[in-house]
Amino acid sequence: MSSTQKWPEQGWALLQLLLVASFSQAEEPVCRQRGDPENPQLFKNGDIMLGGIFSFHTSWNDRQDTYRQKPLPLECTSLNFRDFQFAQAMLYAIEEINNSTELLPGISLGYKIYDACGSIARGVRVALALINGNEVLSALSETPCTRPAQVQAIMGESSSSPCMAISTVIGPFHIPMISHFATCACLSDKTKYPSFLRTIPSDYYQSRALAQLVKHFGWTWVGVIRTNDDYGNNGMAIFTETAQHLGICLEYSVSFFRTDSPDKIQKIIDIFKASTSKVIVAFLSHVDMDVLIQELSNHNLTGYQWVGSEGWISDSQIAAMDRHHILDGAIGLSIPKAHVKFWETLFSCKFKQSKSSAGNQRECTGHEDLTGLQNSFIDMSLMPIFYNVYRGVYAVAHALHNILSCNKICNNKYLTLTRKIILHHIKNIKFITKEGDEVYFDENGDPAAKYEIINWQPTEHGIVDFVTVGLYDASLPADKQLNLQNKSLIWAQNSQQVPLSVCSEKCPPGTRKVLQKGKPVCCYDCSRCAEGEISNITDSITCVRCHPEFWSNERRDACVKKEAEFLSYEEIMGALLTAASLFGTCITAVVAFIFFRYRKTPIVRANNSELSFLLLFSLTLCFLCSLTFIGRPSEWSCMLRHTAFGITFVLCISCVLGKTIVVLMAFKATLPGSNVMKWFGPAQQKLSVLGFTLIQVIICILWLTISPPFPFKNFKEFKDKIILECALGSAVGFWAVLGYIGLLAMLCFILAFLARKLPDNFNEAKFITFSMLIFCAVWITFIPAYVSSPGKFSVAVEIFAILASSFGLLFCIFIPKCYIILLKPEKNTKSNIMGKAAPKSF
Repeated sequence: MSSTQKWPEQGWALLQLLLVASFSQAEEPVCRQRGDPENPQLFKNGDIMLGGIFSFHTSWNDRQDTYRQKPLPLECTSLNFRDFQFAQAMLYAIEEINNSTELLPGISLGYKIYDACGSIARGVRVALALINGNEVLSALSETPCTRPAQVQAIMGESSSSPCMAISTVIGPFHIPMISHFATCACLSDKTKYPSFLRTIPSDYYQSRALAQLVKHFGWTWVGVIRTNDDYGNNGMAIFTETAQHLGICLEYSVSFFRTDSPDKIQKIIDIFKASTSKVIVAFLSHVDMDVLIQELSNHNLTGYQWVGSEGWISDSQIAAMDRHHILDGAIGLSIPKAHVKFWETLFSCKFKQSKSSAGNQRECTGHEDLTGLQNSFIDMSLMPIFYNVYRGVYAVAHALHNILSCNKICNNKYLTLTRKIILHHIKNIKFITKEGDEVYFDENGDPAAKYEIINWQPTEHGIVDFVTVGLYDASLPADKQLNLQNKSLIWAQNSQQVPLSVCSEKCPPGTRKVLQKGKPVCCYDCSRCAEGEISNITDSITCVRCHPEFWSNERRDACVKKEAEFLSYEEIMGALLTAASLFGTCITAVVAFIFFRYRKTPIVRANNSELSFLLLFSLTLCFLCSLTFIGRPSEWSCMLRHTAFGITFVLCISCVLGKTIVVLMAFKATLPGSNVMKWFGPAQQKLSVLGFTLIQVIICILWLTISPPFPFKNFKEFKDKIILECALGSAVGFWAVLGYIGLLAMLCFILAFLARKLPDNFNEAKFITFSMLIFCAVWITFIPAYVSSPGKFSVAVEIFAILASSFGLLFCIFIPKCYIILLKPEKNTKSNIMGKAAPKSF
């Protein structure tokens, strides 16, 4: 197409644009009604208007929209007397305020109340109608499009989910919304719902209170069912979190909504039947509980202990529907009871039949009495909720009163009221009602959390009595929030005993929990504590190891002091060793007495009487030093026993070594030209004994100085006993003492062995050889026996070695001489001692 052909089309389009612009400038901006108008169900004009959103119906007829034509308005069904009662409470509070000369004098409150029909979408729609005032239809409006809101505050809704949707829409406009029954904890979030307030506590506290109530009765294995909406889901989420912290396990958690299909409801029933828990926590709204109780009645599902939220626990209508007594004994939280005089005034109207009316026609004269009627409309069980509506209206009135600075009469400043100011004053309101209750809101727009604990107790006439058995106050310290009164409770199936609902029985003291694989922490086995460990509480998670000085008893529930084991004088082994030591000492003393009595005889004089007496003295000390090993070890006994043993044995072996050397020197002295004896005379013999002993004394002093022996409690040898023993301190010192004794003993044995065939009638070297042979054999066998013997037996082995070696020396060296002295005196002559005889070998 050529450029000349395009110009007519472009010019025509430009002309159309100019015409549109000219007409737009000529027409002033006007507001047009979009969609169908929303007319309030209850309406009254006033200087200041309040809005109300209640569900006078609980359901609506479902239909399939074709979207080919404009959808029809919602057709509401199922009349709901409960919310109509709430609306009546609002109307009464408004009328009472209008008739008051103290609150908002000179100003009348009006209202616009809508029916939301239980629909969230309709709730949002009527909320916008309350703000915009679009219930009056007009083709064109000359009024400005921007104008103040039609209502200054909105009362309602009764459920959490509609409140969340409505508050989200009206929040940016700062329109206060005060609910009397929406308890979801999520509504406390002021970033999402800045203008929402309520006169009923948040489920944050109720859920935690329910968990504490369940824990109080010892129910650790429960099932839960919740309404599948924001109320049930959020409330149960907080309950589950709190229950986990309190050690409560959930066997199952199911959601339920009144419109669920029969198949889903059947699955829930099957879960109930298959469960092992006997407690069901129901976080349900009253509407859902109505449907659920019918299904439970059809299956005759009894025997379960129900724990309920405030949504249904105090509802007399549900109790009336429970014909199979499924919920008897239920326990739960309820809003504290309240008694307001307006309800009697509201229902003071009395019916009477009109004389001018034909048939059964009736008219109201104002004198009829409705209190005797059995109707859900006049049900008083929900009085606390009515009171919440009543308090919400009064909260708005007090805030307006403060804003308008009312004295005798309010001025006309209400014409310039702003929503932000009203919302601010409502949030900070604080007043006391005529009934004496204090009304205020915290920073989240919530009131103080207080609940009554209700127990369903059936009466003889089959009517359920809601008995208050306790209180819950979240403002008190954690350990005092739950307060159960001393009242008898009725449980499921009219039982007087608290039902048991646990996955596993409690583990008694002496055992610990062992979790079952793949199951919650409440399902466990009880394992007996190991030896040396105890658990002294029920359901202990771990066993505690006893202090090393203690041991677990047979039941494993207490630590008892371990038996201290040591070689004592009272026991048989200690007594025998003591007797042996004293016997050896006595024998040594007898030998010493015999030698002293016959000290001038040739056999005593020929065997170096001075070394003999010194040897007998050292043997006496050897026998006595064994006594230091018996008895409870102490610091002095530990240091004395090893050092005394080491020094006395060295003194003993030194004497034997001196006697052996004397025998050898005496034989060498008989050779012609030998003068050996002058080098090893009596003085040298004494000095040699002193020198050998002094070396051992020095070793012992070094041992005691560097690291002495000390008393020690041995916990490792036996599990159930404490071995009291003497620790060596320095092992080097101990083995140095023993090594030095062994060195002297080997030297003495070698010298005596070399002198065993000397040609004497009475060759002492033979007896010394035998004594050293016994001595060395005893101490060689002592080492492995000492190391391998446990506890006090190692001490007994050491004492036995001391006594055996001492008896060996005593018997081998001195008994033959005593035999000659006492029984063969004819051989105790110098000629017989010095007589030559052929040497004997062995």
